[in-house]
Amino acid sequence: MPAFLFEPGTSPLLVSMPHVGTHIPAGLAADMTEAAHGVPDTDWHVDRLYDFLPALGASVLRATHSRYVIDLNRPPGGESLYPGARNTELCPTSLFDDRPIYRPGRAPDATAVAGRRAVYWQPYHDRLAAELAGIKARHGYALLFDAHSIRSHVPRFFEGRLWDINLGTGDGLAASPAVAEAVTGAARHAPGYTSILNGRFKGGYITRHYGRPADRIEALQLELSQIVYMEEEPPFRFRDDRAAEIRPALRRILEAMLAAGAEQHREVSPAV
Repeated sequence: MPAFLFEPGTSPLLVSMPHVGTHIPAGLAADMTEAAHGVPDTDWHVDRLYDFLPALGASVLRATHSRYVIDLNRPPGGESLYPGARNTELCPTSLFDDRPIYRPGRAPDATAVAGRRAVYWQPYHDRLAAELAGIKARHGYALLFDAHSIRSHVPRFFEGRLWDINLGTGDGLAASPAVAEAVTGAARHAPGYTSILNGRFKGGYITRHYGRPADRIEALQLELSQIVYMEEEPPFRFRDDRAAEIRPALRRILEAMLAAGAEQHREVSPAV
């Protein structure tokens, strides 16, 4: 199975979905616990939820393998994204509820992690970087939206119920103020949903690494509370009724990003 699936678009927008994959190769699955085989910490149905992306001309990059194989939204060296808070590793060893991913003595060592990084992590990031460069060459700038979701209650990472719409720009480093303000404004006007910018989730490695507004690449992460579009317990059923209610808000957020990006970079000519 390839490390990712890619659908090209026509607009300056690239949507990355690094945690939507569920595949675990048989050889790795044999080392994992039964609890891990259910891949409960997947960003379930994110690709299905954002079914309107073709209408926006967005390019879409989707992971195929589970984050338990390797986490595409972590630094290749495994550095912590949230110092002082609990984190998961480049190759996670525990579920979000602290149950082990691996059977005793079967967790990957440094050599195994390096091998997975070469086989799964690097191809995704090579394609991500290449697509951003191509979009920037065609349009003069690029917009990167990293789409995620997580259960509304995960005591390991945050207290109480999570905000519904969690936007992150790496504390302002990954997106210009104009783009951030336009997107957060769209989120604030989503009726019935709570939203926050740079709260508990400020954007992972993808947002922080690729977002370079001064270089005309704007990046933003959205960590969506799963309760707004699905059932959070197994079998993690997609809820069409809930999805129909949140989709217009998500589309307005991306439309705001496109409009603000165009305005922010409207005098920039494509590179030649």
